[in-house]
Amino acid sequence: MRFARHELVYTPVFLEKDEFPAMRDVYDYPILATAILEDVDVLITGDKDFVVVDIDRPEIVTPTEFLSKY
Repeated sequence: MRFARHELVYTPVFLEKDEFPAMRDVYDYPILATAILEDVDVLITGDKDFVVVDIDRPEIVTPTEFLSKY
């Protein structure tokens, strides 16, 4: 069994929303911004607002997609 490497990071207090992809739920910006700024490989979420975001990195997948792919 492979284990994913992880680390804890801090979410910025102030964000310029214009610098990040548009999202349906404005409360999700800090999570997406942190994932982009910290250059994460994969963002695992069940939140449908993230799954429709069209970006190359991080790869945004559901928990089920993650388990079947990795």
